[in-house]
Amino acid sequence: MPTLHVLKVFVGEGGGGGNPLGVFLDGGEVPEGARQRVAASLGFSETVFVDDAGRGELRIFTPQAELPFAGHPLVGTAWLLLREGHEVQALRPPAGEVAVRRDGDLVFVAGRPEWAPPFEHLRLEHPGEVEALGGPPEGHDLVGVWAWEDERAGRVRARVFAPRLGIPEDEATGSHAARLAALLGRPVVIRQGRGSEILARPLPGGAVEVGGRTVQAEKREYPGGRP
Repeated sequence: MPTLHVLKVFVGEGGGGGNPLGVFLDGGEVPEGARQRVAASLGFSETVFVDDAGRGELRIFTPQAELPFAGHPLVGTAWLLLREGHEVQALRPPAGEVAVRRDGDLVFVAGRPEWAPPFEHLRLEHPGEVEALGGPPEGHDLVGVWAWEDERAGRVRARVFAPRLGIPEDEATGSHAARLAALLGRPVVIRQGRGSEILARPLPGGAVEVGGRTVQAEKREYPGGRP
């Protein structure tokens, strides 16, 4: 029976926020044809199936679709593999090779921002306007809405809505952070959702590194992984 690890990724100061993530380190025990159903039944914004822990080969599913690249699943899975004794230096989702770096209790991954879903970026003038949103702005189904909290310090308040992917609002979105850091051309600290914190910075050559703090919330056997 496959084992499900439930993580919280991009946990903010004082333990707030963090985007739930499901990870099957023994992903081969969940048949490919069952993975979309399992991701939908779990209901996390993403679920990861690791096919080769040593090489970091994995697949990522939202409740409605498979993604070639996503930030919080890769950060969380890298953290879990390192904690379990796999000294991975890179992950290999379908999009390509993603470098992994650990700095104390923070874990970072680096990938191409164009691998991320094609989020729109909607800038508002004040963080309070971001806070006040009751849902995605009309006509937008894959959008990050953001405002500067402190432009000089690179601090951003953001919310991300992705109903196109089956995610009404995401608690913390590393792939959006990668695209935003690339757009702005500078390092940013993003406060998203109910208190999550994402660090993102452009790298030479066009890649972007995103990272933050991960904690484990639960570990259990998952009986629903069989066809």
